[in-house]
Amino acid sequence: MMSVVAPAVGWLIPGAGHLIQKRWTRGLLLMASVVTMFVLGLLTQGRIYSMNGGDILDILGFVGDVGAGGLYIVTRTMDWGHGAIAHATADYGTKFLIVSGLLNFICVADAYHIAIGKKP
Repeated sequence: MMSVVAPAVGWLIPGAGHLIQKRWTRGLLLMASVVTMFVLGLLTQGRIYSMNGGDILDILGFVGDVGAGGLYIVTRTMDWGHGAIAHATADYGTKFLIVSGLLNFICVADAYHIAIGKKP
């Protein structure tokens, strides 16, 4: 059961998949890393991709962004991250947002491997 719950919770709340498995240090470090990177991306006016069938880079940007789970859902609900990239920091912000989602995908896979006993 934990092999399903830990990845799902870990995707929704970055780091929580480790926390529910009592991996406190790793969970808190991952949570701090993903959330900080995502917030920095928003603060530098990064763009959040929405689901569309357009350009392949837009689709890949969406996949990266949606990896942030609950952070992405809250951001889309609050209608943040729609600014045009007006300066260089906004482009870096967009990359921070995507990478935070990709990092969270890795965290979800790690939580799964801990849950099934493949990783101590």
